[in-house]
Amino acid sequence: MKILIIGGHGTIGKHVVSRLNEKHEVLIAGRNSGDFLVDIKEADSIRALLDSIPSLDSIICIAGEAKWDDFKDLSEEDYYIGIRSKLMGQVNLVRIGQDYLKSKGSITLSTGILADDPVAKTTSAAMVNGALHSFVKAVALEIENELRINVVSLGVVEDAYEKYKDFFPGHNPIPMSKVVNAYVRSVEGRGNGEIIRVYG
Repeated sequence: MKILIIGGHGTIGKHVVSRLNEKHEVLIAGRNSGDFLVDIKEADSIRALLDSIPSLDSIICIAGEAKWDDFKDLSEEDYYIGIRSKLMGQVNLVRIGQDYLKSKGSITLSTGILADDPVAKTTSAAMVNGALHSFVKAVALEIENELRINVVSLGVVEDAYEKYKDFFPGHNPIPMSKVVNAYVRSVEGRGNGEIIRVYG
């Protein structure tokens, strides 16, 4: 398969790339580095990226940001950071990407444990993650051309645990092997409309 991974140089992405490269042709896109550059906040940037890559079998997105702050300090514009990037960036990737994938291809999005088990300072991020879970389940009912769509939802991953452990007291770090397997399951499996949760 020819697989495009957006965010393939990131903490999680580099491990997913390494595994999928064993069996597939993997192309990497990112905001600042990769085989291709893309800003998922901009629909035109997504379209230009996909115009330049023929015959894709699968798209994986491991990108998108949201503002973390105390609820009392979050402004309306702070919420729009996550809405424009992680939420609508991934929604637009599906909306536009469906027209570029081969029949029976797949799209895999990324969220996280905050959708189900939020912690302090994550009101905006939790909202976005939860919205994406609902979006994926609904889109799977209607997406055409025998395409599949799933979302991988992770807890705090092993490689980022030291950075985030104070935000997640008592949470278990997720081994990178389990993280990678979730993306492999989405791409190489048959599931559709699944929220693939790996929470430890």
